Amino acid sequence: MKLKEPYHLFSQPLQYYNQIIEDIEKAKEFIYIETFRLSKDEIGDRFKDALTRKAKDGIEVKLLIDYWGAGPVNHEHFNDLISYKGEVRFFEKIKLSTDLFTRGHKRNHRKMILIDDEISWIGSSNITGYNINWRESMLRLRSYDLTVNLVKMFMQDFRIYNKYVFNKAWNTRPVRSGNFEIVRDAPSVAVKRINQQFIRMIKRAEKSIYIETPYFLPGFLLRKALVDATRRGVKVSVILPRQSDVNLVDILRNKYLGPLCKSGVDFLFYGPHNLHAKLILIDELHFAIGSSNFDYRSFRYMYEIMLIGSEPSIARQILSHIKKTLADSEPFDLESWYNRPGVNKLFEWILLPFRHLL
Repeated sequence: MKLKEPYHLFSQPLQYYNQIIEDIEKAKEFIYIETFRLSKDEIGDRFKDALTRKAKDGIEVKLLIDYWGAGPVNHEHFNDLISYKGEVRFFEKIKLSTDLFTRGHKRNHRKMILIDDEISWIGSSNITGYNINWRESMLRLRSYDLTVNLVKMFMQDFRIYNKYVFNKAWNTRPVRSGNFEIVRDAPSVAVKRINQQFIRMIKRAEKSIYIETPYFLPGFLLRKALVDATRRGVKVSVILPRQSDVNLVDILRNKYLGPLCKSGVDFLFYGPHNLHAKLILIDELHFAIGSSNFDYRSFRYMYEIMLIGSEPSIARQILSHIKKTLADSEPFDLESWYNRPGVNKLFEWILLPFRHLL
């Protein structure tokens, strides 16, 4: 595929997997990949084999995978890549400690692919065949400045892959790059940069807010910002999967949908497959796209990354993506919500105390 524009948004996994492999095959200096999951399946093996070929050719390859997300994949799976001096690290192995309960939730959920100080990918998708029919949001950028900054961030993560204590302020400081800002989160109850940035964006909205997220469990301040926006006359639309891949979240989110809908927030359910895209579009110009879900767990416990900006060509592509999502979505039925089974309401209350961990 010939991509003439410097920025290109992909929504269909097979299309961007093919393009990423093509980019990898053209790499001349290095390939750095940071991901929550790289599976042992047809898609994961395609990437592993492509990376191994490039390492054999002398290209520098670094691969950072979250230990929890990796599942059965281990160093032995990458023996050939490692034999050609490729580096594979698994982010923060789970160890027995007094902080085991929350530490197990502090996962590296960031998703970046960086090639030759020239091409960077950022978005919602893992590297797995599991999501081949899902609707995702992966942004390809041809930008030296952005890629150089993302490479620096990758190298920070690569260095602290097995450290539980490090300088969080330094490793999560926002970075400006032209018309863009790169915002990162590390596990923290007090400092939630992405959550705070989302609130600021929503407060500045004048006409419209679109949110696509697979998991919707917003805290009080986010909910208040959305309701306040509707009272200013802003059209607020939140698009969710009818059924995500985490059933407990689907049950608990219902506790939030009814009150917010009564306050003017429009909810829509995407039907064909799982909606895994993670993006926000404000006034059809200002956007945020990356790895963070719209929930407590992402904001409080996960290592996340979002690209925020107002580049018109990206905003147009995101709007086009949203319109296609809406075409396959149905509105939330408030009457059905009122009449949902009592057992559902009971489970909502049971799950509520665990909302930070779902």
